[in-house]
Amino acid sequence: PDRDRCLLSLSRGGADASVTREFDLPSKSFVKDGFYVPESKTQAAWIDRDTLFLGTDFGEGSMTESGYPRIVKRWTRGTELSEAKTVAEGRVEDVFTYAYRDQTKGFERDFLYRGITFYTNELFLLRDGQQIKIDKPDSANASTHRQWLLLELRDDWLVGGTQHAAGSLLVINLDEFLGGSRRFDTLFTPTERSSLAGWTGTKNHLLINTLENVRNIVHVATHEDGSWQSTELPDLPKFGTINASPVDQEEGDDYWLTITDYLTPTSLWMGSVGAGPATKIKSLPAYFDSEGLVIEQREATSKDGTTIPYFLVMRESASRDGENPTLLYGYGGFEISLTPGYSATVGANWLEKGGVYAVANIRGGGEFGPRWHQAALKQNRNKSYEDFAAVAQDLIDSQITSSRHLGIQGGSNGGLLMGNMTTMYPNLFRSVVCQVPLLDMLRYHKLLAGASWMGEYGDPDIPAEAAWLRTYSPYHNLDASTDYPKVLFTTSTRDDRVHPGHARKMMARMLEQGHDVLYYENIEGGHGGAADNKQAAFMSALAFAFLWETLP
Repeated sequence: PDRDRCLLSLSRGGADASVTREFDLPSKSFVKDGFYVPESKTQAAWIDRDTLFLGTDFGEGSMTESGYPRIVKRWTRGTELSEAKTVAEGRVEDVFTYAYRDQTKGFERDFLYRGITFYTNELFLLRDGQQIKIDKPDSANASTHRQWLLLELRDDWLVGGTQHAAGSLLVINLDEFLGGSRRFDTLFTPTERSSLAGWTGTKNHLLINTLENVRNIVHVATHEDGSWQSTELPDLPKFGTINASPVDQEEGDDYWLTITDYLTPTSLWMGSVGAGPATKIKSLPAYFDSEGLVIEQREATSKDGTTIPYFLVMRESASRDGENPTLLYGYGGFEISLTPGYSATVGANWLEKGGVYAVANIRGGGEFGPRWHQAALKQNRNKSYEDFAAVAQDLIDSQITSSRHLGIQGGSNGGLLMGNMTTMYPNLFRSVVCQVPLLDMLRYHKLLAGASWMGEYGDPDIPAEAAWLRTYSPYHNLDASTDYPKVLFTTSTRDDRVHPGHARKMMARMLEQGHDVLYYENIEGGHGGAADNKQAAFMSALAFAFLWETLP
């Protein structure tokens, strides 16, 4: 809280589990006899200089089935970890529980967060030894800024006589809310092609970041004379990804912007609300030659008629003859949006050498808010795969490429996407890069953090849900008689989020059936697949060497 100390999480080989140590910023050294938490998936937060809220592995029964902290304790400097006092406990079947203090001067408050599932939670205000539950839908995310309580809705909500749409951002004075008022103001309401990308606050304003057809727009919301007014930040680029954050939300209304797209190195801008356009401060260097390259936003039509946007980056002079080596990337899960971003590796290894790069904004992601995500949840997961196949087909029909020259790439949930593209649409692609993947969907919940994702995929222990999970479990849908595209599986021995066993057993089964597959397991790397830049470079080179070997 005094801003001269921090807690560093130190990961062994890139794993999620880490050692937590106290670090002194002025001296740039670890604090002698400072806070130290052994390796675990730890949640720690400052209460004051000598006290922490702490969730970690306190011993048997202290972690959830998902492998995250279940118990929150208050730990005082100079005492043994075993002497920390319990503040609250979640349930074993929850995802995790943690506590934190809002350190804003004049608005200091303690909160307890209980993650019931990946998409449902409860929030409690801790006051005078009591847990005061914030009355909201479990699917909504609640947070505070100074005197305000903000709710991000995942589902429609009728409250105070007003119907609020899923995807909306609501605000109310916290003290009035605790006093019984439910008269929310709406700061953002989604449309068919817009969604909330996030929000942040300066001292006197809120910065509301939205996606309009997968392009960022930032508005300033200001409470004046009893109502909220909204204006757009001036002179922002009309294309690309923009992130906004306060310089110091306690001191003033200055803000940072980071701006990027597929061909523009990330730049840092600084502005002040009400003082005109932001000013560019600095930029990353260009790592590849983008001359002659263009970005297009195109659309494909999925099997059920839904319009699926995708980005395309290629040479303006490229022939539309179906001969271009093309890499299509996708994810499609956990309400994560794929927005334009500068990638030195994609640029130098693929675009600069004449490759075409495409990114599919399929359902399951967050590009168009909760409804876009929920459209591909659980038994509807196939919608993600139909969408991705539709984008691939559109690239072929447009003669940008052909199946012979089309490769695909994805990791984690995107690795599950790759597995299903391989088994469901083997004739669409020439090669597949499948990274740190989920592939056995009937046992994923038994492995590492898998239980936390049942809100996304379903529960294999329930027969009805196991039935739909089997339909998109690549491991169970392999066929020895099918001619699959060539696949490169990569994973990490140190991945403690998605077990490397998924990739190992998929590789073993495909070898057993006589398919043409490659496999590389990095002994470090965690779920990111690489523990440092040297390893990341090697893993990237491995993937692009494979693609250039198979696609021209």
